[in-house]
Amino acid sequence: MIKILYNGCMRIFYLLLLLFILPWPVHGSADHAVVLMYHRFDEGRYPSTSIRLDQFEAQLAYLEHEEYTIWPLSRLVKALLNNTPIPPRTVVLSVDDAYRSVYEVAYPLLRKRGWPMTVFVSTEAVNQGRADVMSWAQMREMQQQGMEFANHSYSHPHLPQRLAGESQPQWEARIRLEIERAQQDLREQLKVEPPMLFAYPYGEYDATVARIVSELGYIGFGQHSGAIGRDSDRRALPRYAMAEAYAGMDRFILRLRSLPLPLKQASPWEPRIGDENPPILSLHLKETGLAAGISCFLGDGSPLEIIERQPQSLSVRANKALNPGRSRYNCTAPAGDGRFYWFSQPWLNID
Repeated sequence: MIKILYNGCMRIFYLLLLLFILPWPVHGSADHAVVLMYHRFDEGRYPSTSIRLDQFEAQLAYLEHEEYTIWPLSRLVKALLNNTPIPPRTVVLSVDDAYRSVYEVAYPLLRKRGWPMTVFVSTEAVNQGRADVMSWAQMREMQQQGMEFANHSYSHPHLPQRLAGESQPQWEARIRLEIERAQQDLREQLKVEPPMLFAYPYGEYDATVARIVSELGYIGFGQHSGAIGRDSDRRALPRYAMAEAYAGMDRFILRLRSLPLPLKQASPWEPRIGDENPPILSLHLKETGLAAGISCFLGDGSPLEIIERQPQSLSVRANKALNPGRSRYNCTAPAGDGRFYWFSQPWLNID
């Protein structure tokens, strides 16, 4: 009963926010964009990674009606690197894992609108001809219609996790091979030079993995939340996950309208948790007074403890040790006109 009341209150909260949202300007340029991340489409057996068809169609209809600009991810990255204009309401549709439902469900809806999509591919499964993933022929067809394909590693491993008995040099060499082998497969099968974009499998990375991705010349993408701005760290850019439980229109619109939190620095950057658990996250802001409006939560929605709050900084931590595996701290602050600044810090609690 408590859970039902909580969910009902949260839905009312989101709807009230939407009532006070003002129209965005259509002309001019912005310094940010929102990247959405999908996995499966209308595959009800996998609700944690799949979005229902009616949810996806509603999202596309909203983007179309509100005249959003839909870019491939490579175009957004180029604009960030070259400091060229990004139109207001720019959105990127990205997909991880190249499941067959991308071709069968999502692709026809996007092709009808002439919209691009960026699909991150773990190439071993495609080479093996697995029934649940797209074929290279299907990807080549999609590529001719403006879809692009990028690197999601060769075998989709937990990259920050060393294998038993694996030394540091062996681990780093394996990471490089995973990335380079996948890029070679994409190049050979799709007959184009793949974009230098890399999505971390499971959204997992640590400082070592991110360093290697950067040294190889890639822009990295995680699965933590937030809008992307000019100052966002290109070792691990955020994307909003769109699964069945989080794909309602109220949440969807709020995320579309989010802004990157104007940060000087977030520390630690390293997602891997050391001896201190729960970890302390410190945010150092560009704007004086912004810290007063920031609220931070665990991924499950429970509020974080405020350790220190200054006009341009904030330090927070969870009230209990983080569980093994992946966790997140999410921090938001009102930005005016019903919009929110958004920042997400991923954590990895692994050996």
